[in-house]
This record gives sequence, C-alpha cells and structure tokens, in this order.
Amino acid sequence: MLGHLGINVPDLDVARAYYGALLPSLGFAPFFEHADELAYMPAGGKRGTFLFLYAATDVTPYSKERVGLQHLAFMVPNRRAVIEVHRLALLIGSAELHAPQVFPQYPPPYYASFWSDPFGITIEAVCHHDR
Repeated sequence: MLGHLGINVPDLDVARAYYGALLPSLGFAPFFEHADELAYMPAGGKRGTFLFLYAATDVTPYSKERVGLQHLAFMVPNRRAVIEVHRLALLIGSAELHAPQVFPQYPPPYYASFWSDPFGITIEAVCHHDR
C-alpha cells in the first residue's frame, strides 16, 4: 500500500483553499499544517494514502507531459459520489476535462470524471463498482 504522496505546488495558500474545500468530499481530513507544507489523511482513521502539499521553490508551471506526476485519482464508493465530487470541483473553479461517464476503454466497470486543479494537475474521481 502506498503510504503517502507529496506534491509541490507554486502557491500553498491557493492549494490550502482549493484542497481544503475538495478533499473532505473525497474522504480526507486535515492532518497538519506548517508555513511551507500541509497534509491530509484518510478521514475517520481509515487506512489509505496521506497527501502532502509543499511550497515549491521552482515554480515552473506543471505539465503532465513532463516526467513526474501524470494525474491523481481518488476512488469513491459509488457513481453518485463521482457526480457530487465533480460538481463540487466545478463550483470551486476547476476546469472540466471529462464529465462523469463510463470509460469503456478501461477495465469495466469504470465510471469516472476528470478535472484540473488550479495548477493544471489532472484530478480524477473514479468508481470501480457501485457499493
């Protein structure tokens, strides 16, 4: 199991506002916050991956075409959660990449949506089966 994931961002205040609004709907709660980093943990003491956000010193714009993070996917329990998280992402200013839908090119059942965070990082909410 992956223990934690760290992402450098060019503006930690923007990340704090954006991810602070988004991550609770994806099952994450604040873990800690410092001047140059913040972290979220799976809510309710569930097992899972911690997410760390760090203030970058090199603020070259993110590109999923370069070596590094291609996208960040969050598993949600059902299709309704995919729809609700997608709706929230758009409300907080995310750019829509793919509306909630079935993706037949991936192993079924695969229901997901994709959007970009304020830094251009692709975020996905995916349901592999309705629970």
